[in-house]
Amino acid sequence: MKNNKKDNKKAQENKDEVLEEDESVLKESQENEEKKIEGEEEKKEAPEKKELEDMKILNSKLKDENEKLSNELGTIKDRLLRLTAEYENYRKRTAKEKEGIYTDACSDVINEMLPSLDNLERAATANGNAEDIKKGIDMTIRQFKGALEKLGVEEIPGEGTFDPNFHNAVMHIEDENYGESEIVEVLQKGYKRGDKVLRHSMVKVAN
Repeated sequence: MKNNKKDNKKAQENKDEVLEEDESVLKESQENEEKKIEGEEEKKEAPEKKELEDMKILNSKLKDENEKLSNELGTIKDRLLRLTAEYENYRKRTAKEKEGIYTDACSDVINEMLPSLDNLERAATANGNAEDIKKGIDMTIRQFKGALEKLGVEEIPGEGTFDPNFHNAVMHIEDENYGESEIVEVLQKGYKRGDKVLRHSMVKVAN
């Protein structure tokens, strides 16, 4: 009877040990499974975290680039405004200078012409015969030509061959006494200053 009790007690103890061992194994298995799940979740989250970090870095770079471009655009706008203002000032200044040059040039011409006008007015009111008037006119013409010479204006020659750069043919004749395109008569004198033609000579041309 005592042996049976001992055997039962021992069996119970073995059973308890087996149960404890099973519980320990089960617990360890559960812990391993939980760790495995956590590891898989971390693996899944890792790419998402990396992608999020990459997006943050890219967003930061884009902000920096946008700020840089905004600053450059502001600099370009300021430069454009300055250039526009400088050009406007230059345009006004050159227009004023051009007007001043034109006024000075007109003054020089008028000052040279006025003495001739004075002589003509005196001749118109003077008492005298036709010969005296003719002499006065001749003197005024010489004075006028002298004024043109001072201004660098010279008469275009009216002899020789017709040149369209200096002459304007308003009449043509056939005459064997003249060569081809030879100027026969100057109907109105032309003038030039340097290389610039002020007025073409109106001429009659032969053949």
